[in-house]
Amino acid sequence: MQNKLLTAKATLPIFDRSKLVPRIVHLGFGAFHRAHQAIYADILATEHGSDWGYTEVNLIGGEQQIADLKNQDNLYTVAEMSADAWTARVVGVVKEALHAQVDGLETVLAKMCEPQVAIVSLTITEKGYCHSPATGQLMLDHPFIAADIENPHQPKSAPGVIVEALARRKAAGLPAFSVMSCDNMPENGHVMRNVVTAYARAVDADLAAWIEQNVTFPSTMVDRIVPAVTADTLDKIEQLTGVRDPAGVACEPFRQWVIEDNFVAGRPEWEKAGAELVSDVIPFEEMKLRMLNGSHSFLAYLGYLAGYQHINDCMGDENYRRAAHDLMLKEQAPTLKVQGVDLSRYADLLIERYTNPALRHRTWQIAMDGSQKLPQRMLDSVRWHLVHNSSFNLLALGVAGWMRYVGGVDEQGEAIEVCDPLLSVIQATVAQSEEGEARVKALLGIEAIFGKELPHEAKFVEQVTKAYLSLLAKGAKATVAEFANA
Repeated sequence: MQNKLLTAKATLPIFDRSKLVPRIVHLGFGAFHRAHQAIYADILATEHGSDWGYTEVNLIGGEQQIADLKNQDNLYTVAEMSADAWTARVVGVVKEALHAQVDGLETVLAKMCEPQVAIVSLTITEKGYCHSPATGQLMLDHPFIAADIENPHQPKSAPGVIVEALARRKAAGLPAFSVMSCDNMPENGHVMRNVVTAYARAVDADLAAWIEQNVTFPSTMVDRIVPAVTADTLDKIEQLTGVRDPAGVACEPFRQWVIEDNFVAGRPEWEKAGAELVSDVIPFEEMKLRMLNGSHSFLAYLGYLAGYQHINDCMGDENYRRAAHDLMLKEQAPTLKVQGVDLSRYADLLIERYTNPALRHRTWQIAMDGSQKLPQRMLDSVRWHLVHNSSFNLLALGVAGWMRYVGGVDEQGEAIEVCDPLLSVIQATVAQSEEGEARVKALLGIEAIFGKELPHEAKFVEQVTKAYLSLLAKGAKATVAEFANA
């Protein structure tokens, strides 16, 4: 299979792969990582002679992804999809691939303890941090965390695995590595630091102190739209390259990576591949989370309810297009601290990216895990507006859209497959509340999502209730049209 991928009609890895050194261990070999961080490393190896390679690890799930990668000598394809042309690249910077449950946790920990490892990076989605999205703190009663505290040398969670690897490095007299989150969360490095140090304190106070003194947790802002891989995606990649690649992934041409330059054991020269190295990522993270991800979630819930399967379908509806643009510029942009960015241009570019017909980014996919996403994508902005006494009608509609969606039945009476780590809590809340105003009040009572204060803000409750009742009475299309033209 190796030779087949190296004959693909694509940009090929022309560097000497035997010279790669696996200095980065990455947890979470999913589609986004393949299409984002690994591309930067591949460009550096191809164009700048970098020898920074990856050891890819999946801890839970994704066994087939790792098996597919191993079967083709750790090579895989990334296709960039624009409306007029597709281009492909065979990525060659993966040196090794492991699965904790297939290859054994000891093998994974041994890799993380190799002296040359300088960075452990993560794309494990928000729920992988085992934290409360409302507070950013580790949930010590999370089933994985509770089990790991009982048995810290055989951890299952990402925080547990990282702490155990650091404990072994400390015991062996090896230097620490930096831990770099590449997930879509505000202050993702700070969240990672919080959960790792809180977990370490629960296991070993001396180790926690050593981690605080020796490990850095750089924050990052990552941006590239990477839809979930489907059979159709793999067929198109095969048509494009002439080679079948089960580990292939497709994405939009746009990519952005802003990284806090705070590493204890060195880093690749990512800036040579187009990344921005800065001292403070938070303003960029907030911009992306609120303007891009916030409008994405808005379109996902309200689009799905209206029967729009893909984001580009939403963009074909002038009211949805206008509502998303207004949400970005009128309700999200005023809350931001970022300097030197033309936010109007940024909003226009986002609408242009959403319109890309090749992406086929499913509203259902974006709607997943809403309990983990709402706090940073919408609720933080709502809090800003409450303090500044300004309008947040579209944000309230987005929250109401989530509530209507997690009710589990669409406007045609069909069941919605809701995916969320708090699903049992959400379903119990829905089941125990009457439809309408009581449902809104009950869902607002989920403290892990809405916190303690927000459900008592009369203006917020009133706006969300009004939007929710409109969705019930008129449906999503008519409600979005009304809000977009208000």
